[in-house]
Amino acid sequence: MQTFYADGVANITLIDGVIRLDLVNITQVEKEKANIRPIASLALSLPALIRTHEQLTQAINKMVEDGILKKDDTIPSVTDGRG
Repeated sequence: MQTFYADGVANITLIDGVIRLDLVNITQVEKEKANIRPIASLALSLPALIRTHEQLTQAINKMVEDGILKKDDTIPSVTDGRG
């Protein structure tokens, strides 16, 4: 099995019942603008997307319970100087 590290997701599309997401990496930040490079694509059926969402939500909630994460309504972006 291959492992990919991704900084984020881009270009989410739904075509014929299949969700396609492009995984991207930030290669560098110049003058508050991120250079993003696609590294892989992920295709999921709609039921698989829902299951993935549920699993990620459970994982995040567990990390909040364990004190690893703190719930915050704001997510820092690359260009706002916080992340």
